[in-house]
Parts: sequence; C-alpha cells; structure tokens
Amino acid sequence: HLQLVESGGGLVQPGGTLRLSCAASGLNLDYMAIGWFRQAPGKKHEGVSCISMGNGNTYYADSLKGRATISRDNVKHTVFLQMNSLKPEDTAVYYCAAGIDDDRQGMCSTSYDYWGQGAQVTVSS
Repeated sequence: HLQLVESGGGLVQPGGTLRLSCAASGLNLDYMAIGWFRQAPGKKHEGVSCISMGNGNTYYADSLKGRATISRDNVKHTVFLQMNSLKPEDTAVYYCAAGIDDDRQGMCSTSYDYWGQGAQVTVSS
C-alpha cells in the first residue's frame, strides 16, 4: 500500500520561496507519476505539476509555469516542488498524489489513486 507524506508548507511573504516535499513508501515507483494538486477555499481543485518517476518528464500548469520546479530523488522516493515568486493566490492546501504513469498529456496520469494528507501554504504579508 503506497503512502505519501507531504511536508514543507507554511507561511511565506509574497515574492518568497517555498519547497514542498512528498515522501513515498510502500510501493515501487518506477512506473508511477507523482502529481501536485492544490485546493483553495472557493476555488476548484487544480493540478499544478507532475513528474514521471521513470523518465523524469515534467508538466506545469500555467498558474505555476516559470515559477516552480518539480524534481525527484529516486533513491529517497521523494518528490519536491520548489515554488518561487509566490503570490497570495497561491494560498491553498497542496496535496501530492501518485498514479500509474500513462503519459497523459498534461498531468502525467489519468488516475491518481493515492493521496497525501495535504500541506497548507499561505502567502501573505
């Protein structure tokens, strides 16, 4: 059974930087994709980035493109989402999720079956 644990959330000022981590355990990730999603009050659930654990292909939604970098450490089974130039509208609960890497255009996987508990990111002065 795959377990995902996010960390690294917190309060950051506008223009600041934050790095989220997603530590995975319990399943071989070679054929999996890890995605980052966010949910803000009153806004729709949004997929913001993903990475193929096999070939390292990445995707960024327009809302984060140019301001974020997703990376993986296959030895530690951890995925990172580095976010720069943060804006108040980036405030949300960020979730990482895992699904079969079916090379879907966009968010790497058609179905994310495993989810972490979420990490709050608040961008405010």
